[in-house]
Amino acid sequence: MFTGIITDIGQIKRVEARGDLRIVIATAYDTAGLALGASVACSGVCLTVVAKAAGEFSVDVSGETTSRTASGQWVAGRRLNLERALKVGDELGGHIVTGHVDAVGRITSVSPVGDSTRIAIQVPGDIAPFIAPKGSVCLDGVSLTVNTVADNADGAEFSINIIPHTAQWTTFDTARAGDEINIEIDVLARYLARMKQAMGNAA
Repeated sequence: MFTGIITDIGQIKRVEARGDLRIVIATAYDTAGLALGASVACSGVCLTVVAKAAGEFSVDVSGETTSRTASGQWVAGRRLNLERALKVGDELGGHIVTGHVDAVGRITSVSPVGDSTRIAIQVPGDIAPFIAPKGSVCLDGVSLTVNTVADNADGAEFSINIIPHTAQWTTFDTARAGDEINIEIDVLARYLARMKQAMGNAA
């Protein structure tokens, strides 16, 4: 489990093509205290540490994962929002995040609003019902609050605001229209929808 509060911006040092992709990520984490087998959310994707050295750790990314995450994410030089797994007793500063990507969205616009930045994102129809104004959403691993939602023929477009602190501590400082982004819907919304479906079937 994670909270969507980013604690480091890592960068992919190299990608090794094996049966899966072996991704080596540079980090400011104290990797001596990072256990093999530990979970780290990498731009919203929960991955397992399989090797480590000073200032870096490695993860394996399967073809299933690459097919379900933002294009161009698993390439050398790419910056990643990193968060270590939540420990019992840690502050839940964001919302409950599992590190399982539900869909890939596309940024449609980036515009300044005061000192902040408004980002609009198009999402496919299958997850549009899970996006609600003032609800929580996880974008590239970052816990954010939905501002507005507008349904359209392709699903829905919603907007979020990035304050200067968030821009500084995440990869949103370079967000631009056309970028793809990993989306995880709120876990409570997922279960409520499933319960509603089950109750409807029972009726």
